[in-house]
Amino acid sequence: MSFPRSLRGRENTICCGSCAINNNICPISNVSHLQPAALPVILARMTHVHLIKLSVGTETVDDLIAWQATKRAQAPDGCPRHVTRMWPRREAEVLNGGSIFWVIKGVIQCRQVIKRLDEYIGSDGIRRCAIVLEPEIIRTQTSLKRPFQGWRYLQPADAPPDLPEGRDHEEPLPVELNRALAEIGVL
Repeated sequence: MSFPRSLRGRENTICCGSCAINNNICPISNVSHLQPAALPVILARMTHVHLIKLSVGTETVDDLIAWQATKRAQAPDGCPRHVTRMWPRREAEVLNGGSIFWVIKGVIQCRQVIKRLDEYIGSDGIRRCAIVLEPEIIRTQTSLKRPFQGWRYLQPADAPPDLPEGRDHEEPLPVELNRALAEIGVL
């Protein structure tokens, strides 16, 4: 089992970092943090959370695919990655089945499963987080999203569903039509 970076070396003592405020009892699994090997039990019971990110400079999902095929956008093992300044504090939840949902031209259009988080030190010497992704891009039903900076957490209940098989190469609705349908509650 691969433990989240923030928990490595403490696998047998804590799980989610909330032990100090909850008398060493995990609020997620109700297991004592002091029990040996409690973390695998806690991680198995933990829910997941997604990330959402603007794909700046891309016009379509195909543009995102082309960008991720470049060497600059890949981790040393060849998997696509996105380097960001901030490390997710909810790392364990992100790595427990989370995806990154891509907003392209103001619309959530696709997602990728998050494989791992790597430390990345740029040429300027600053530490960053490399979100390493599975290569497969899964198209989703479109959903309007206002612009924001950086990435945000996205609860699974708020995430748009995947497109059914056979519909994954359909063009998204025009933004104006999508917005109008969302306003009247159809989408």
